[in-house]
Amino acid sequence: MNFSNTYACLDDIFYKKSRPTPVRNPNLFLWNSSMAEQLMIPNELKHDSVALAQVFSGNQILPGSEPIAIAYAGHQFGHFAPQLGDGRAHLLGEVFDQFGQKWDIQLKGSGRTLFSRGGDGRCALGPAVREFIMSEAMKALGVPTTRCLAVVTTGEPVFRDTTLPGAVVTRVASSHLRIGTFQLFAARGDQQAVKTLCDYTIERHYPELQEEGPNKYLLFIEKVIERLIRLVVEWMRVGFIHGVMNTDNISLCVETIDYGPCAMMGIYDPETVYSSIDTQGRYAFGSQPEIMQWNIARLAECLLPLINADKNKAIDKMGAIIAEFPFRFKQVYMKMMGKKFGLTSFQQEDQKLLFSVLDRLKERKLDYTITFDFLTKSLTSEVAASQMKNELEECFDLWQKRINEQDATSQEVQKLMRQNNPVVIPRNHHVESVIKECEQTGKVTLVENFLQVLRSPYEELPQTYQYQDPPRDGDADYETFCGT
Repeated sequence: MNFSNTYACLDDIFYKKSRPTPVRNPNLFLWNSSMAEQLMIPNELKHDSVALAQVFSGNQILPGSEPIAIAYAGHQFGHFAPQLGDGRAHLLGEVFDQFGQKWDIQLKGSGRTLFSRGGDGRCALGPAVREFIMSEAMKALGVPTTRCLAVVTTGEPVFRDTTLPGAVVTRVASSHLRIGTFQLFAARGDQQAVKTLCDYTIERHYPELQEEGPNKYLLFIEKVIERLIRLVVEWMRVGFIHGVMNTDNISLCVETIDYGPCAMMGIYDPETVYSSIDTQGRYAFGSQPEIMQWNIARLAECLLPLINADKNKAIDKMGAIIAEFPFRFKQVYMKMMGKKFGLTSFQQEDQKLLFSVLDRLKERKLDYTITFDFLTKSLTSEVAASQMKNELEECFDLWQKRINEQDATSQEVQKLMRQNNPVVIPRNHHVESVIKECEQTGKVTLVENFLQVLRSPYEELPQTYQYQDPPRDGDADYETFCGT
C-alpha cells in the first residue's frame, strides 16, 4: 500500500507518534472486499487472510506507514473536555483509491496511546461488528459515512461489565479531522495552530476555497454548514439516531463517524433516545438539527481570530451565519420529506400535510420505515393502499389528492418515493441478534447474510423479508452503549 502521511507532516502538537500494541492471536473475522478493491489493496495481501490479520490487527506495520494518535478536545454532552484524543486508535496513514480520492486508514482497538486516560486501548468484538454493519448499511442507504475495511479478532479478552472477545476494526475515512480538533488549540489560545489546522482542512476537503484569500475562513464555515445540514437531513430521512453528537464526533469531511451508541428509529417519535448515556435526551432523533447548530457554533468560536482581529466584528459575521441555520435546515429537510411523500415539486402549503402525517405516525405509534414503504407501495398495491387508508385516515386521502394533482405518472412518483424510502434498515433487534451470534459462536454466516440484504436497501431480495419485521416490544427497553 502506498501510504502518504500528510497529517504526520504537521507539527507534532497535532498528534503523538504511537505504535499499535501487538495482540496474541489475530484472525480475520470480517473483510470488506469491495472497499479493498476500491483502495487497490495489493493482490498478494488481500488474498492472504493470515497476512491481513497481522496487518489489520497492528501486529505488522506496512512499509510507508507512520502510525500516530491524533490529539483533540471536545464538548461531551455539553461539557468541555480540554484533552481527549485517540485513546485506542492509530492512524496508519493515507492512501489514494482507484478514483484518486484520499482516505485515512485507522485501526481502532489497537492498544493504548498517550491519550488513553486510563483506558485499556482495546475494543470488544460486538462494537467492532456494529460499526461494520452500520457503516455498510449507511453507505448503501446513501448517507455520507466512514467505512470499515476489516474486523480482526485478537484472541485476547476485553474486560467491560463482562469478559468479551477482543477485536480491532479498520476504519476508512476521508479524514479524522473533527470540530474537537480545532477546539483543542483554540482552548489553548494557540491561534497559529488553529490557522494551520484550518488551512490543512481547506486544502484537503475544500480546495476550491484556497484562492479566496482571507475570506476563505468565513466561506469555510459556510461550506461546513451546508454539508452538515445535508448529513443530518439524510440521517432524518432514514431514521438514524447518532446517539453521541459530541463535538469530537463531528467530522469536518462531513461523514458519519463513531457508531457506538447509534440506533435506528422504529416507531416514529422525535423524542426517541436509545443511548444509555444520554440520560437527558440531548441527542434525541428530533434534536439532532438543533445540536448540530450548537456544535457548529463551537467551531465558529474557534475561528473568530481568523475572521477579524476585532472580536466583536468577527462575532457579528459568524453570528449572522449561525443564526441562518434553522431556516437553511428547514428548506433542505422539507424538500427531502417532500420526496419521501412523492412530491415532484415541494410547495410551501405542503408543510401542513407532511406534518399532519408525521403527527399521525406519532399518535398511533406507527413504524417510520414501514409506513413510508407501504405508502410507496400504495400507488400500485390495493392491499398497501387499504392499510394506509386504515392507519392514516383522512391524511391518506389528502395525500392521494395532492399526488393526483401533479403532472407525473404513478410510476414516476413511486420511483421518486422508492429512491428515498428504503424497504429495509438495520433494525436494532436484528443488529443485536447478529452481534450476539458473532460473540457466542465466532461464526460470520449470520452477519454476512444480514449485510447482503442491507447492501440493497431499496429493493426486495428473496431474503429481505427476514429483516423487515419491527421488534415485538417496539424497542421499548432497548439501550445502546458507547463500547469503549
